[in-house]
Amino acid sequence: MEHTFISALLLMVLMADPFGNIPIFISSLKTVQPRRRAWIIIRECAIAAAILAVFAFGGSSFLAALGLSQAALSIGGGLIVLLMAIRMVFPSKEGVFGETPFGEPFIVPLAVPAIAGPSTLATILLLVGSDSSRMLEWLLVVILTCAISAAVLVFAEKIQAVVGERTTAAFERLMGLILAAMAVQMFLTGISEYITTTLKGAF
Repeated sequence: MEHTFISALLLMVLMADPFGNIPIFISSLKTVQPRRRAWIIIRECAIAAAILAVFAFGGSSFLAALGLSQAALSIGGGLIVLLMAIRMVFPSKEGVFGETPFGEPFIVPLAVPAIAGPSTLATILLLVGSDSSRMLEWLLVVILTCAISAAVLVFAEKIQAVVGERTTAAFERLMGLILAAMAVQMFLTGISEYITTTLKGAF
């Protein structure tokens, strides 16, 4: 599956799920002084961007060391994205990432796994594996994804107060449905590529 810049950005934003993370961030920051919350959100998004960038730069070497093909990554990434989509469409009371610890958060659970979680890490590896020559584009996708997440989450309490919890939950379910469709496409692309390469190797 060849990704354009826009489709890659859309996929990463959907995987980062900033609107779905609103309840997680509000819950994690409820004991933090209001004036520190924006700083913590920006810090955590910057840490998430750094982690994703490290995976972007080391993605090709990592895949080569593990002996993973692009087809395997596409299929595996599709399965991870599908599981994420299912939890977004049918959320549990603990949220997509489970229960969150108390106190001022640092890295966990906001940077990891709320933003730089298994789904976004698998996605950036998938993008880099599909075309490593577009590294600058993928890094820009990472930066914009984390910037969009920061912009949404800084105003998380105001957004939830304006639109309400039900509207936020409904929007998250809608993103989950879109994500499920993209996951199926990634899975089918991986299977198609595997069959193609296997047949070429057989004949």
